[in-house]
Amino acid sequence: MKLKALESHLQQVDSFKKPKILLEQYPTSPHIAACMLYTIQSTFNDIEGKLVADLGCGCGVLSIGTAMLNAGLCVGFDIDNDALDIFRSNAEEFEISNVDLVQCDLCSLEEGAYANTFDTVIMNPPFGTKHNQGIDMKFLSIASTMAKTVYSLHKTSTREHIQKKANDLGMKMEVIAELRYDLPASYKFHKKKTVDIQVDFIRFSKA
Repeated sequence: MKLKALESHLQQVDSFKKPKILLEQYPTSPHIAACMLYTIQSTFNDIEGKLVADLGCGCGVLSIGTAMLNAGLCVGFDIDNDALDIFRSNAEEFEISNVDLVQCDLCSLEEGAYANTFDTVIMNPPFGTKHNQGIDMKFLSIASTMAKTVYSLHKTSTREHIQKKANDLGMKMEVIAELRYDLPASYKFHKKKTVDIQVDFIRFSKA
């Protein structure tokens, strides 16, 4: 599937109706999602036929894109049932069968749960601002136990911190692209209509 076609499909994926501030529910834009997934497949061949996990999947834009790129199966993990309900209806709308959903708090998973179960993890984790400091690092730690290859978005300003964490986890870190994450004003405390955040698209891998 071509990049433009993928982005066009992902523009039809329904997103959060009432985003929850405590869960940092910011949708991944169709443009960023399509660019991420297209690169993961076309450059690294880490989606087609693979078992993929999407951590903090929300309404499923990354999972659905992964399914469209012919993943063997993509399993979306999220704490929020309301988001997963939207995910289910999105999957039904697109008549996608190679996705599955797990409702759980990733940060409370037993150590080693899903260890080495997946080929690839993709995620746009909470950035760990406001009430959730450090949650992005928890997601990365969990992801590193689930697969040898992890793709994730992180604020560019935290790159050095992420590099140290990757070293601690025994993972090689490669910044694939620097993106501008256009954050819509989805919460009342946002005074501007949109906020631009510099974000790194990173590939983590184990030998």
